[in-house]
Amino acid sequence: MRMPKWSIIYRMRECYPEGSRVELDFMEKPKAPPKGTRGTVLGVDLAGSIIVDWDNGSELNVTYGVDKCHPVHD
Repeated sequence: MRMPKWSIIYRMRECYPEGSRVELDFMEKPKAPPKGTRGTVLGVDLAGSIIVDWDNGSELNVTYGVDKCHPVHD
């Protein structure tokens, strides 16, 4: 997996600030939450993964360049 440039991480942190809400579009993991699951962003790590506290209790991160989610406004 390629690490994103600092400019991408900075932009991701602006798009997905701590406390914001996201909805899952796709996750390539065996025990992934279902599409449409919502959660609260805890942060973006240095690998570009979005750390999410999913509403269904899952603790899987949204991996940069593999998984997809989008911001939502509840």
